[in-house]
Amino acid sequence: MSVSTAAIDPSVCAPLPVLGQDVTVPLVTGGEVTYAALDYAASAPALQRVWDDVAAYAPYYGSVHRGAGYLSQLSTDLFENSRRTVAEFLGCRAEDQVVFTRSTTDSLNLLAAAIPANCQVFVYETEHHASLLPWRDAQVTYLNAPRTPGQAVETLERALADRDPYGPALVCVTGASNVTGELWPVKELAAAAHAHGARIVLDAAQLAPHHPVDIAELDVDWVAFSGHKLYAPFGSGVLAGRADWLQAAEPYLAGGGASRKVARRADGGVDVDWHTTAARHEAGSPNVIGVYSIASACKALTEAGFDNLVAREQELVSRVREGLAEVPEVQVLSLFGDDAPRVGVISFVVRGWNSSHFAAALSAEYGIGVRDGLFCAHPLVRTLLGSDPQDPGECGAPEAEPGERSLNAIRVSFGAGTPDEHIDRFLRAVTELVREGAQWKYRTEDGRCVPDRGEAAQI
Repeated sequence: MSVSTAAIDPSVCAPLPVLGQDVTVPLVTGGEVTYAALDYAASAPALQRVWDDVAAYAPYYGSVHRGAGYLSQLSTDLFENSRRTVAEFLGCRAEDQVVFTRSTTDSLNLLAAAIPANCQVFVYETEHHASLLPWRDAQVTYLNAPRTPGQAVETLERALADRDPYGPALVCVTGASNVTGELWPVKELAAAAHAHGARIVLDAAQLAPHHPVDIAELDVDWVAFSGHKLYAPFGSGVLAGRADWLQAAEPYLAGGGASRKVARRADGGVDVDWHTTAARHEAGSPNVIGVYSIASACKALTEAGFDNLVAREQELVSRVREGLAEVPEVQVLSLFGDDAPRVGVISFVVRGWNSSHFAAALSAEYGIGVRDGLFCAHPLVRTLLGSDPQDPGECGAPEAEPGERSLNAIRVSFGAGTPDEHIDRFLRAVTELVREGAQWKYRTEDGRCVPDRGEAAQI
């Protein structure tokens, strides 16, 4: 998978308007500053376009698939039209289904519940926990972290060649790492999987917001992603792809909407005829606003011109990487090497700094929001940091005090709504903190590094 290097047209490549772009936050050193949201990999701010679309629909809110009234019919049309919009955004094949879920995690757990008996699952240790952990009832082979895209393909081919070729198999792989931002060779991995009779699901949580995803072109069997990373609000996700395993599986949730007909038997039991459409796994009242917000985000990104968005983001990636390279104490984490194509997700550690302390100082003294921790990808971050798999460390901040060594990292991430000023401020802050130190004292409270109110550092 390649990243576009087309020239940026400044007239069409300004940051997209997002909610919160004018929010100010207090600084521990005094005064306020506009908040620099640089934690897109966790949750991207909602596009203003998405929020406006949802607000325009809200007065017409009604039940979906259940009512004869005008608002119910309108909401049902909106819901199903959103399904078609998402299918088009993902380049779905005619026979593919789009199932709406709560998140990427929910989507992959749904697929895990639908895989056939005796299915062998192959997953790299580099995955986010959302795609690393759902396969509890399957025979799972965990693949070691590859150090090149070619090695990733070779590792998979060897593992698949050693399996029982007569049973079902599934490969799960990320499209872009939530730790390093590096792009994975999805099309090549799909070809390797299919050559050995396996299927493949793509975790596109970090890929879809930054890069076009085309199911047919990549030749993957399923794609999963979350709305809250695609510039939509929390609470909605997508699993799109082949229908057969989903149709053959028991419904993910049993209840109204998933059932087509329910009847009592003479013996007092109940017979159920389940839907074979996407509704089979969408029991209960659907999150129509969440679904519509995803569709709105898909339209907004398409209409803005994804090639231009990708090109601008690549310029930001280059600026961040070049700026961090000028600070010798900063080590950027990478699996495939400095030349690997990547999206706007960069993790690093700073020599002499506890990662939680550094992130806290960025927030408290500069109004910059980043992430510190293991990013719900514990095996990968520990591999990149060269630590023992049994070393302590959690998704959040470590227990280490400010200044002590930590086994966690710092992650800066950005995207279509990031203004240049946020990147400039971040690079300036990193340089100043490394060279001059923090202006304030910090302490650990409930596992989180926080400013010690009233305790300015002695500079």
